[in-house]
Amino acid sequence: MERLRCALPHPVTEVVDDYEEHLRDERGLSQHTVRAYLGDVVSLLAFLHGVTPDDERDEQPPTSDGPARLGTLDVGVLRAWLARQREQGRSRTTLARRAASARTFTAWAYRRGLLESDPGARLAAPRPHRTLPGVLRQDEAAELMQVTALGAEDGHPIALRDHALIELLYATGVRISELCGLDIDDVDFERRVVRVLGKGRKQRMVPFGLPAERALRSWLRQGRPTVATHDSGPALFLGARGGRVNPRTVRRVVHEAVAAVPGAADIGPHGLRHSAATHMLDGGADLRSVQELLGHATLATTQLYTHVTVERLKAIHDQTHPRAR
Repeated sequence: MERLRCALPHPVTEVVDDYEEHLRDERGLSQHTVRAYLGDVVSLLAFLHGVTPDDERDEQPPTSDGPARLGTLDVGVLRAWLARQREQGRSRTTLARRAASARTFTAWAYRRGLLESDPGARLAAPRPHRTLPGVLRQDEAAELMQVTALGAEDGHPIALRDHALIELLYATGVRISELCGLDIDDVDFERRVVRVLGKGRKQRMVPFGLPAERALRSWLRQGRPTVATHDSGPALFLGARGGRVNPRTVRRVVHEAVAAVPGAADIGPHGLRHSAATHMLDGGADLRSVQELLGHATLATTQLYTHVTVERLKAIHDQTHPRAR
């Protein structure tokens, strides 16, 4: 992406720079999300200007009409760009994401006066193929917590940490990035809630239960002081060397713990989030409450979990009802 970005005409790279600043500073998106948006937009602008990664910027004649050429960006160009992606074998999910990226960019460019109209508003895109997420059964989730609790019985600090973070992931359904970003002061033991900074830097308060409280207290009393260093800062969860725990470590911890549960699907931290949402709905929680707990911007995202529950009910019906087949 960086090579292609550097191959764009100078004025166009300035537009990309402004857009990156908008995504990062004004919208408060994560570094990963900003990178994904920019990759799609750079691809679109390279297609618009006929630029390839092999082009050398300093071989291009100086030009001052880079932003003005955005005026040729119409819905036909957007469709041709997506058609090129489809010819290259991109999946429906990728095409849907890139179309959404293009619509976000053209809306911003229109507001900035770089486009006379917003062509993205007229762009239709294929619906992404949404597969049902893998989840644990409630008994498998309970066994997972028991496995990590047994591992923490010897008081080893990393085992205490692993048990606490898995309990908290399942208890709250927070995203892995949200978990890694937690500080000690974000945990309110009196009210038994955790303050989470989610997407778009939106704050929410998420409750957790007694098992997670006990695991957190054990980690903070016995585990964290053992691995903490002067550079640990206020981070709630630490790595073995005392720094803030990173997502790669959390993924490894979850995968290894789940592998110890016989018959359980191979899931990571996001699978625990799916499991928490599904089990709350199975237990009678309303969709709006689950939406608030998970930090979903729209109810449509949360509704995916109702499909999981329906599929589970259908499976139970097929297995047990005498007239199911």
